[in-house]
Amino acid sequence: MKDFRKLQVWEKAHQLALTLYHVTASFPRDETYGLTSQMRRAAASIPSNIAEGCGRDGDAELSRFCTIARGSASELEYQLLLARDLKLIPANEYEELNQQTVEIKRMLTVLVQKLIADR
Repeated sequence: MKDFRKLQVWEKAHQLALTLYHVTASFPRDETYGLTSQMRRAAASIPSNIAEGCGRDGDAELSRFCTIARGSASELEYQLLLARDLKLIPANEYEELNQQTVEIKRMLTVLVQKLIADR
C-alpha cells in the first residue's frame, strides 16, 4: 500500500479539484445539476482514483486506477472547453485550468508507463 499524499500527481490533481469547486461556484444556478456537477465529479475523480489505486494491492492495480484517473482528466478537459465556449469561464482562466489538466494527464501517463515497466 502506497501513501497517495506523497505522489506529486495526486497533489496537483487535488489542487485542481479544489480550484474547480471554486470556479464552478459562480456558474449559473440552472447548471447546478448539469455542467457544474459533471465538472466537479470529473475533477474529484482524478485524485480519488489515484488514492484508491494506492490503497489496492500492487502496481498493476495502481496502474489501472491511474488509467481511470487519466480518463477523468480527459473528460474534464472537454468540460472545460465547453464551459469556455458557453462563456461560463473566461478564456484566460480556461487556458490555465486546461494546462493544469494536460500536465496531470502527462504525469499519469508517465506513472503508468513506469509501473508497467517495473512489473
